Amino acid sequence: MLIDRRDRLRKHAARLGLMLTALLAQPAGADVLRVGSGQEYARIADAAKAARDGDIVEILPGEYRGDVATWRQKQLTIRGVGDRPVLIADGRIEQGKAIWVIADGNFLIDNIEFRGARAADYNGAGIRFERGRLEVRNSVFIDNQAGILTANFAESELFVRDSLFAQAPKQEESLPHLLYVGRIARFEISGSRFHQGYRGHLLKSRASYNDIRYNLLYDGPQGEASYELELPNGGLAFVVGNIVGQSAATQNPVMVAYGAEGNAWPESALYLAHNTLLSDRHTGTLFLRTWPDRLPEGTGIVGINNLSVGLGSLTLANTGEFRGNLPLPPGGLEDPETLDFRPLGASLLRRFTSPAGSARGVSLQPEGEFALPIGTRPITPPDSWLPGAVQLGY
Repeated sequence: MLIDRRDRLRKHAARLGLMLTALLAQPAGADVLRVGSGQEYARIADAAKAARDGDIVEILPGEYRGDVATWRQKQLTIRGVGDRPVLIADGRIEQGKAIWVIADGNFLIDNIEFRGARAADYNGAGIRFERGRLEVRNSVFIDNQAGILTANFAESELFVRDSLFAQAPKQEESLPHLLYVGRIARFEISGSRFHQGYRGHLLKSRASYNDIRYNLLYDGPQGEASYELELPNGGLAFVVGNIVGQSAATQNPVMVAYGAEGNAWPESALYLAHNTLLSDRHTGTLFLRTWPDRLPEGTGIVGINNLSVGLGSLTLANTGEFRGNLPLPPGGLEDPETLDFRPLGASLLRRFTSPAGSARGVSLQPEGEFALPIGTRPITPPDSWLPGAVQLGY
């Protein structure tokens, strides 16, 4: 009980810190526009038209049905206040694309929920990010044809922190991806959870630079996703400290895919370190599949201290540098059904890991791990590391 209370206090303090940071960053003369019953703006769409560069838009708790919008400002903070406001498409779609369209600017979106986006091209998104820089925090994307979908402007950047993507619609016309990042400059995601995909992928990124850390990409028993993580055009990819799980219902034997559609960037390399890779597939899994013939000669593939659990192989279909990786049989984790991904036999497993080090100046040693329901918690480096993503709780 005391631990739970301390955890709630820590999360509350972190939320207050984020709000204080946003207030300190507010430009002089900026306005705060409030949306909700009895407020200056009853509809989000009206606030989207009225807001000026540098303003803050605050959305009060409640359901906002069919209240879709395009945001054309160059700099804006949009945040839910208190209980997370829920935006339900309810048959409406902005520009035929999304509940919200971010046109071209520097945006922070915090504490908003997006549900039920549908479009005529079966690609309706909670957020369609066209161009600029977008950071999404503490937000939820449920039952959208795409949670977030980006355009392909090579200078754009997307950052996702502590967010949830779930329940892809069971459509047959095209593949719904819970998060789909196009050919942009940079993509970072941490502390986020993905589950219940359908035919499409949980997370797909074509970005030039990818930093994917401390996430739970576990499709779950009701999920039917294809790949759990796909990086089809290579690029630099740092995949560190994630729990990645494939359901028994998947039709794809590959869990993490790299380079399947050919290179699109000057540099490509994959660094896969301290991930827990779990497959419930009964007929075997390729925990990692790379396509070196479609990537530049000399593209580095590095796998360090990963834990693969279930029937399958991490290295069978790949060439590269692999060390400290360990396989466990089905049943090798405490209780995945209750999201307890601690490996059995921890004291023995610690003997086989290798120092993760760094690559290209980026640490491959975890500094945190995923924490339910969403978010991360810090790790103090232990005397000896476990393979996989879970270090705490022993």
